[in-house]
Amino acid sequence: MKCISVYTKDFGLFSDIYEQVMESPPAENEEKVIEGVTVSGAGEVPDQYIERMRVKPEVVVMREKGRNVTILQHGEVFEICLPTAEETA
Repeated sequence: MKCISVYTKDFGLFSDIYEQVMESPPAENEEKVIEGVTVSGAGEVPDQYIERMRVKPEVVVMREKGRNVTILQHGEVFEICLPTAEETA
């Protein structure tokens, strides 16, 4: 899975920029600033990563079923986990 980190703890702000991030995601190891928020291409994470994070009490897990996206919120970061092309085929 491809992971994008969004460095904010403000859910409202995250919601406001979510579509912009999805329309133009950063490349791996690339950083962008969208409306004052740093967005970073964190690269690939193993499928087990989501399962490991899901059991932690400080992690909020959200799903966008239409695009098969998983969003993790913990601390001051949101992580958007997207299936790679092989996983959607």
